[in-house]
Amino acid sequence: MNSFSMVVEKIKEYCLNHPGISSMGYDIWIKNLEAYKLEDGTAVLYADSSFAAETAQSQYGDILKCGFEEILGFPVDVKITVKPNAGSVSDNTKQIEERIVNESGKKELTFDNFVKGKSNELAYAFCTAVSDIDKTENKDVFNPLFIYGNSGLGKTHLIKAIENKVHKNHPEINIIYITGEQFTNEYIKAVTDKETASFHDKFRNADFLLIDDIQFIAGKDSTQEEFFHTFNELYNRGKQIVLTSDIPPSKMTKLDERLQTRFVTGTQVDIQSPDFETRIAIINKKAQELGLNLPEAVTRIIAEKIKTNIRQLEGAVKKIKALTVYTNETPSISMAQKIIKEIQIDNHPAEITVDRIISEIAAAFGVSAEDIRSKNRSAPISLARKVTIYIFREVKGMTYLEIGNELNRDHSTMTTSYKDVVSMMKKNNDLKTTIGDIIKNLKNR
Repeated sequence: MNSFSMVVEKIKEYCLNHPGISSMGYDIWIKNLEAYKLEDGTAVLYADSSFAAETAQSQYGDILKCGFEEILGFPVDVKITVKPNAGSVSDNTKQIEERIVNESGKKELTFDNFVKGKSNELAYAFCTAVSDIDKTENKDVFNPLFIYGNSGLGKTHLIKAIENKVHKNHPEINIIYITGEQFTNEYIKAVTDKETASFHDKFRNADFLLIDDIQFIAGKDSTQEEFFHTFNELYNRGKQIVLTSDIPPSKMTKLDERLQTRFVTGTQVDIQSPDFETRIAIINKKAQELGLNLPEAVTRIIAEKIKTNIRQLEGAVKKIKALTVYTNETPSISMAQKIIKEIQIDNHPAEITVDRIISEIAAAFGVSAEDIRSKNRSAPISLARKVTIYIFREVKGMTYLEIGNELNRDHSTMTTSYKDVVSMMKKNNDLKTTIGDIIKNLKNR
């Protein structure tokens, strides 16, 4: 053989014909391996990602060793490592996942496939009551129905379940589902195209108006004004309104007070993170939908490690399904641990940098990052600057000297600014809430 690369190509041919490797397993884990070097009795191969390297090593390492011995005529160890500058998640793995989802079809979100538990049973009951339009008692109690809770807990599933049930039982009813962002974009387009009359006709003639992530309109004055009139028109005519948000109306500091008042005239209900039993049920439900037989130990470790997000629970099951289909392996604890690690890395919050803090504060107070770093002493900019000093201290743990250097100011004035904010928050709940929202955004993004 002239080169190690040629040897590796022969090894791939060996693996392609080996009974212990399926054709799809070969395509995913072996085909993309690259030759690196043969040194000191060890054949080193490159994989696209750490996940691909670990999987190929653990699942096919022994077969590769046999292949090298047959081709070279002497035994060697095999080491598979991640290719320099490769990502942490293999593109191939993502493609497999997408194929699994596409083959299984897009799941219709209904009440039947919603997993109930202590964390969401009240929201479920209220939504089913709203969707059962043939029963007229207590309808006013649930209008509007406002569902809130953190991302990934099932708010969209419930609001879509309302849409699907009403449409199925009463196709003649005009039911509109839309996100807060889509509502905003449609309104802007209508204004730009001078078609606001058509926009009004569309939304103000709805029998059911379902808006997901309504918090998106907060701080957008013209959109809020438009939605205020749409809300009033529908509410006064007894039409059903259902809204979802990641926070309750009282926490939306940039929401028009008139809308806050109207959002609480009906019923508010929150969804909490699922408890352990509910997480187990969610995992089993998703596995059943995908035709996947998960051992109890694998189900438990996923439920123990992923606690706050239903989408992540379902994502873990999809990844396991992808691996079992294309490697012919049985789901195992080690497989689950690798996938959980990948999910946790993918969803790790971005680093809280000085620039991120300043950018968040600038957006919240309607100033620019340059304003905060400038010598401008106007009231809005001065307040934003003081809040910056406070958050630098509270979130980053920076010293007053470090803060002064960052803002090009005498560090001796930093203490006063920090104490000013502490004092103002005791007297001004709006400011306290705004600062809390900024810190939450920084930590969760």
